[in-house]
Amino acid sequence: MERRNFFKTALLGGIAGTLSLKTSVLSARPAEATAASCDLVAVMGGEPAAMYAKAIEALGGISSYVKKGQRVVVKPNIGWDKTPEYAANTNPALVAAIIKDCLKAGAREVVVFDHTCDDWKACYKNSGIEDAVKEAGGKMAFAHEEKYYREVRIPGAKRLTSTQVHEAILDADVWINVPVLKNHGGAKMSIAMKNNMGVVWDRRFMHANDLQQCIADCALVKKPTLNIVDAYRIMTQNGPKGRSLSDVQTPKALFMSTDIVAIDTAAVSFFNQFKKMPLATVGHITIGGDMKIGTTDIDALKVQRIKL
Repeated sequence: MERRNFFKTALLGGIAGTLSLKTSVLSARPAEATAASCDLVAVMGGEPAAMYAKAIEALGGISSYVKKGQRVVVKPNIGWDKTPEYAANTNPALVAAIIKDCLKAGAREVVVFDHTCDDWKACYKNSGIEDAVKEAGGKMAFAHEEKYYREVRIPGAKRLTSTQVHEAILDADVWINVPVLKNHGGAKMSIAMKNNMGVVWDRRFMHANDLQQCIADCALVKKPTLNIVDAYRIMTQNGPKGRSLSDVQTPKALFMSTDIVAIDTAAVSFFNQFKKMPLATVGHITIGGDMKIGTTDIDALKVQRIKL
C-alpha cells in the first residue's frame, strides 16, 4: 500500500458505530517487523500501551530520546472536565505507558501538566490522567496561576513574537507532546501543534491575533523531543470539548514522530476517513510547513506502518 493511502485507511474491526468507509482492508507490515530508523510511525488495532510500545520500538526505543538523570515533561491534552470515553483529553493509559518507559530509561523525574480550560482540579481528576500519572510514578504540576510561567521571545515568529511559557517546559531536558486527535471549532483540528497552546499563559492573544499563525508561531518556542498522537478514540465533531458520545469514534490508532508538522499532516489525513477535513483548511499545519517547522510532504518520509 502506498504511504498516502495508509493514512486514508481505518481499521475496520476497531471502529465503533455504523461508519461506512471507502476502503476495504488495512495493508501493513506484521507487528514484529519494525524499522531500524524511520521518520514517522503509525500503529493500528491495539490498546494504547501496546501501540505505544510498538511505535517507540520502531523509532529506536525510548533510550534514544531520554537519558539517565534527565528531567522529562509529558504534555497531554487535559483541558476539559470530561471522562476518557468522550475523547476530549488524551487517553490516560497512553500517558501512563510513556511515563513508565521514561522512568525505566533512567529519567530523574517525569512531570505532567496542562493549562486547562475547565477547572483544573476537575480536569486532572475526571480525565483519569492524574490517577494514571501517580500510579505510573510521575508527578502532576500546577499550571493554573501566572506565577508558573516565564516570558520568552520567539525568534522567527510572525505574530506571537513573545509569550509566557510554563516553567516545566522551559526547564525540561526532554518534552514529549501527547495530544488527542480531535475536531476543534476555532483551529479546525487539535493535534500536536495545537497542543502547544496548553504550555502558554495568555491564549486570548492567540485567539484575537490570527489564531492559525499564532499556533504555528507557538511551535517555535521549544521543539518537542517526540510527538505522540493518541487516536485510540477521536472526536469527529463539536470539538474541542464535545457534546455527547455520538461525537466519538474508536479507530484504535497511534502516530509517533519527531516532526510536529508531519505528524499533524498524517493525523488529518487519517481523520478524513471519519469527517471531511481538507488539510488546506487547517491553516496552522500548512503555515508550519511553509515556515519549515516541519514537512507536510508525507511521501518524502520513511514511514513505518504497523498493524496489531
